[in-house]
Amino acid sequence: MPGRIVRTETAERVTELLGSREGRQHLSAHGWVQNMPVVMTAAKESANDVMGLVSMHGRAVLVAMIDPQSSELKLIHVSMPNQALKPVEVEAEETRIGSLFQRAAREGSTTFRVKYWEHSAVAHPIPSFQPASASTPTGRPQRLAV
Repeated sequence: MPGRIVRTETAERVTELLGSREGRQHLSAHGWVQNMPVVMTAAKESANDVMGLVSMHGRAVLVAMIDPQSSELKLIHVSMPNQALKPVEVEAEETRIGSLFQRAAREGSTTFRVKYWEHSAVAHPIPSFQPASASTPTGRPQRLAV
């Protein structure tokens, strides 16, 4: 239908997070700034393809996805490629973005390079947001009102 925007669960959850003052404060503490681009993805997408989208913005971005195991919103902050960073090998063609998220979470940050980039970039995970007053009897955070 003309004029309609398809909204993924990832986009809805990012909108909820950015729509709350507490969520914005949490993101700001981990490198997010007002009007920073957010690239939505799914764990099985090619890391090269996702970083191709990141490149289009010409600046640091957040990359967001829903973790397929936990259904949790995951975010990484991705810097622009920078010649001052240690050069690393290009990610394998079959590398999925979900594995880059896992590596960043395991290592605290990860230096990587995709086939489109001459220089390396850094991805660091943003800790999961847990609203102070929004939990359910199961202990799972409830979704924020938009």
